[in-house]
Amino acid sequence: MKRQYWLWSAAVVAVAVTAVSFAARSGGTPASAPEPNRANALQTRTVALQDKLHARPTDAGTWAELGATYTELARAGADPSYYVKAQGALEESLRIKPDDNGDAMLGQGALANARHDFGAARDWGLKAQAVRPDSAEVQGVLVDAYTQLGDDAAATTALQRMLDLRPGVASFTRASYHFELHGRDEEAKQALDRALTAASSADEQVFCHYYLGELAFNRGDLTEAAHQYDQGLGLSPHDVTSLQGKAKVAGALGRFDEAIAGYKQVVSRVPVPQFLLEYAELLDLAGKPAEAAAQYAILAEQKKLLAAQGANDDLTLTTVAADHGDPAEALRLAQEEWGRRQSVLAADAMAWALQVNGRHAEALEFSDKASVLGWHNAAFSFHRGMILASLDRGPEAVAALTQALSVNPYFSPLHAPAARAKLAELETTR
Repeated sequence: MKRQYWLWSAAVVAVAVTAVSFAARSGGTPASAPEPNRANALQTRTVALQDKLHARPTDAGTWAELGATYTELARAGADPSYYVKAQGALEESLRIKPDDNGDAMLGQGALANARHDFGAARDWGLKAQAVRPDSAEVQGVLVDAYTQLGDDAAATTALQRMLDLRPGVASFTRASYHFELHGRDEEAKQALDRALTAASSADEQVFCHYYLGELAFNRGDLTEAAHQYDQGLGLSPHDVTSLQGKAKVAGALGRFDEAIAGYKQVVSRVPVPQFLLEYAELLDLAGKPAEAAAQYAILAEQKKLLAAQGANDDLTLTTVAADHGDPAEALRLAQEEWGRRQSVLAADAMAWALQVNGRHAEALEFSDKASVLGWHNAAFSFHRGMILASLDRGPEAVAALTQALSVNPYFSPLHAPAARAKLAELETTR
């Protein structure tokens, strides 16, 4: 009999931990950038694998391991040039051993997820599953791909299987994201608490503290968010995501000098689109438009670099275009992304792109799609409120905008003030 999601939801917070595996939650924020010694370890591992291949150039397993290491380097250090190297190594592994090569198939799936090519990630994950039906890592690739493709039923099934196979950090963190997407915030926190208990290394603990901080920030609890980011920095003082979290809290509290200094350090080390956008909008809010423009220019260059390496972050770039004066480009990017995946994130991007192009009725249709899982997402509620206001549905708009600010009054330096202003406007006309 097929088990339903609720049967294992309680197990997430009660099951005894028997194994640990580390992986990023689905969704957007990159995994923590490594401390210098971690980066050195990855580079040392790469050199060792290359030396091994000089001696044994037809070792398919080593080629697959090298490909996986390159992918890890790309994701950890925001250097997309490693994606092409990873692809070459994995393709060589499959050339040498085209059949039953679970390592390379798994590596291809992880690489495709990292590049945001979620359809390819699903396909490689299914190939790997045929070879390794009892691999938790394979299920992790499938969870991430199905989630971003918007196939909630398949994501739930893969996550259930992953939890059954290995109830550790990788499965608990994915369960947390799954709960969060479904509006089950307390269970999302409990799953991350369980992941933290399961963590067996500082890297894993830092990772869990960061996402506990993100959960707290997303519900407007800046004190708890700062505490979790500080816990991460206590374990790893140079962890870039913890530094980004601290900078984000400082910006929300109006401590602009501190926030700007923090983001400057973050983007100098890991210039991913999300962090560049947050930094640019903070600079705008702090009254530094020229410096903000420089960051938007860097973000545009990052798009070119990602595209050259077969990767994209079009959701972030859609946001930039929609919020900063290029509605036609926003819609083009959103439509392309919707063509690749029909997740709630892509639906919200389509809704907002249509809204800024004046196509309000169509925007509401996509806002409905973005709301289908029940995610308590302040940005989604803000977008919905502005769409409803444009359709002269005032009471519904008030409810949505109130919801946005109730979920997280600090959700955006750009849109939180706009939500308050629109609420005041709507309430004076009632």
